[in-house]
Amino acid sequence: MAARKIINDPVHGFINIEHPLIVNIISHPWYQRLRRIHQMALAYLVYPGATHTRLLHSLGAYHLMCQAVNDIKSKGATITKEEDVAVKAAILLHDIGHGPFSHALENVLIPGVNHEELSIQIMHKMNAHLSNELDTAICIFTNQYHKPFLHQLISSQLDVDRMDYLTRDSFFTGVSEGVIGYARILKMLVVHDNQLLVEEKGIYSVEKFLVARRQMYWQVYLHKTVLACERMLVKIIERAREIKAESTSQSLNMFLHHVFNKEAIFELLDEFCRLDDYDVISSIKEWANNKDKVLSVLCKNLLERNLFKCRLQTTPFDEDVIQEKRKKAAQALNISIEEAAYFVFTGEAVNTTYALGDDEHINILFKDETVRDISKVDNPLIHQTLSMPVKKFYICELR
Repeated sequence: MAARKIINDPVHGFINIEHPLIVNIISHPWYQRLRRIHQMALAYLVYPGATHTRLLHSLGAYHLMCQAVNDIKSKGATITKEEDVAVKAAILLHDIGHGPFSHALENVLIPGVNHEELSIQIMHKMNAHLSNELDTAICIFTNQYHKPFLHQLISSQLDVDRMDYLTRDSFFTGVSEGVIGYARILKMLVVHDNQLLVEEKGIYSVEKFLVARRQMYWQVYLHKTVLACERMLVKIIERAREIKAESTSQSLNMFLHHVFNKEAIFELLDEFCRLDDYDVISSIKEWANNKDKVLSVLCKNLLERNLFKCRLQTTPFDEDVIQEKRKKAAQALNISIEEAAYFVFTGEAVNTTYALGDDEHINILFKDETVRDISKVDNPLIHQTLSMPVKKFYICELR
C-alpha cells in the first residue's frame, strides 16, 4: 500500500498522510466506520450545515497534532521518530469508540460504558491486527508514557482535540463565536519539566479559546432545540428497548435487547464496530409504523422535524406543572400518564468554562521561568466565577 496520501479538508486544507502505520489506520474498516457517525449528532436539524463526521474531526485533530509536534520540537523538546508517529496515531484513534450519533447516545445504547473505554479496547484489538505497532500509541493515550506532555496534547483542557472540534463545529454551523486562534496557540506551546505549558505571550489567545468554548456550548451544543432533538432520540431508544421493538439491524438488536457487563461488551467489539448512524436512522424509519403509539409518534415526529418544545431556566421545574403537562399529553395522544413521560420530561444541562479542580490545568510559563495556572495570572479573565459550573434546567414537551 502507498505510504503517502493527501486529504483535502474544508477546514484545514491539505492534510498529508505519510507514514505507513497512519495509512493503515485510516484504511482500517473500524476507522472508516467514523464516516458514518455524525460529529454533532442531530445538531444538523438546527444548523443544517452540521453534517460533518467523526472521521473528518479525527483527521483534523491529526493535522493539528502534526503542527503541534513540529512547533514544540522546534523549541527543543525531544520527541523520537517512534513517539512522533505514536502520538499522531493516538489522536487519530481518540474517538474510535464512539457509537451511533456520538455523545447523544453515549451510555444509552450501551449503559455504563463510555466511548473512551471502548476506544482503548478497540485500539488494543487493532494493535493485534497491526503487529503491535500501536504499543506506544496506547501507552501515550492512557497516560502511562514517561513523557506526559504527549498525553496532554491528546487529552487536556487545551488539547488538539478541542482545538479542532471548536474550529470545525464553528465552520459547519456558521456560528462565529467558536472561531479561535488555534495557529497562535500551537505556536505558544512549550514543554517544560516534561509538562505541556503555554508561553506567557499566549495568555490572551488561550483565554479567547476558553470563552469561545463556553459560548459554543450554550449557543450550539446545549442549544435548547439541539437538546430537544437529542432527547427525542434517547426517548426513542428507551421506548424501543422497553417494548422490545425489533430492528432490521442485528447489531443494533444485540445492544438494544441484551444486558452485557463490560467484559462481555469488550468481547463484542466486532459487533459494536458494525454500528453507525445508519442503523439507528433506518430503525427509526421502520419504527415510525410500529403498532406501539408512543414509539411510532416519537419516530414520525423526529423524521418530520416536529420536535419537542424545550425551555431552559435556572431553577428546577415545579412537579405539579410537569404532571399537568403530562395529563394534557396523555389526553392528546390517548395514552397513559406513565407513557406521557416520554413526551414531557425534565433534565439538567451543565457547562464549566475552566475546571480549577481538574488535574489538567492550563499552566503558563513566564519569562522568569515561573509557572502559574491561567486563573492565577494578573487580572485573569478565567477566574473563580468562570470556573464555576453553570447549570440550567430544561423541560421538553410535546408541541
